[in-house]
Amino acid sequence: MNDVSQPVQPASVPTLLVKIFGKDRPGITAGLFDTLAAFGVDVVDIEQVVTRGRIVLCALVTMPAGRGLEGELRSTVHSWAESLRLQAEIISGIGDNRPRGEGRSHVTVLGHPLTAEATAAIAATITGAGGNIDRIFRLAKYPVTAVEFAVSGVATDTLRPALAVEAHARGVDVAVVAAGLHRRAQRLVVMDVDSTVIQDEVIELFAAHAGPDAQDKVAEVTAAAMRGELDFEQSLHARVALLAGLDESVVDKVRAEVRLTAGARTLIRTLKRLGYQVGVVSGGFTQVTDDLKERLGLDFAAANTLEIVDGKLTGRVTGEVVDRAGKARLLRRFAAQAGVPLGQTVAIGDGANDLDMLNAAGLGVAFNAKPMVRQAADTAVNVPFLDTVLYLLGVTREEVEAADESDTAVG
Repeated sequence: MNDVSQPVQPASVPTLLVKIFGKDRPGITAGLFDTLAAFGVDVVDIEQVVTRGRIVLCALVTMPAGRGLEGELRSTVHSWAESLRLQAEIISGIGDNRPRGEGRSHVTVLGHPLTAEATAAIAATITGAGGNIDRIFRLAKYPVTAVEFAVSGVATDTLRPALAVEAHARGVDVAVVAAGLHRRAQRLVVMDVDSTVIQDEVIELFAAHAGPDAQDKVAEVTAAAMRGELDFEQSLHARVALLAGLDESVVDKVRAEVRLTAGARTLIRTLKRLGYQVGVVSGGFTQVTDDLKERLGLDFAAANTLEIVDGKLTGRVTGEVVDRAGKARLLRRFAAQAGVPLGQTVAIGDGANDLDMLNAAGLGVAFNAKPMVRQAADTAVNVPFLDTVLYLLGVTREEVEAADESDTAVG
């Protein structure tokens, strides 16, 4: 079958911008175009937004051919609008919208709440960097307010650091990703586990069963390691040594104590529906991550393994240690196995040992992270809901809820 080229609207063709606004009700869009159809015009562009029950409908159409028909169209549209208690504005001009500038990005802003002051500052920063805001729409109204700006005219790598500084100053989260087909392409998401997918630090859960002294020592070393003050592998061996002698039954107890982060199930469930592959990498232990993989339907999972001999923890780990560099290696390995280019991967983590992984991924997200991690990552999310990462990928709350309702109905 031969391709058929579509006609291109010449830039010099006279056009009319028809704007309708007022109280929304069924049939407005159909009514407007029924009215315009009588004049034989072609549709060049349409935009419609409904906010709190008020509609703004814009139609860019070609000028009607024939003497006097423009005036008749204007009169007819105004009469139709008045009959529905709507307002109409019709502006004549030439051609279509200006072509969007080079350098296109999606800027997602998360606020809890999203203030007018913060929104003004983000918009001003985009403009100051040389960008133009082409479109804005809301992705979610709860548990956070999330809006997306479609921006052109400035490179993503230029826009991202400028907005990161402003976002921190205004107490909002901002993610900047390059526009293009890859944003909706099948991807891989790899997440840290402790304080990311789950609320806990797994080694601290184990240490709680070894007594108060061991628990305090483990917590102290863990905090220093996450701040980047200690070598991770050395700190891991030092902490695991404190678990020596625990009965292997403690594994089942710790699995039962693990608390998922709010939104973790929703994030993973939605990603899987979208065709993403999802994995976890952890400086914790396979005794927990393997259980999470089964419970959450994950595609990949990797962690350290606690050595157990004769039913007791030996205080040692076996196999290759999953440290900062190891997490980045595992991301690359998972991407290769999934057949996903590294540039189309997303990594999520909170600690210093996640930094190599965050920097290697196409999009690195610092989730409620330590200051040094927030500064180094592509973007930071500082609200306690892991599913807000979906908004950074352009998925709306309405789409998530609709999919959940559909599955419930089928079930």
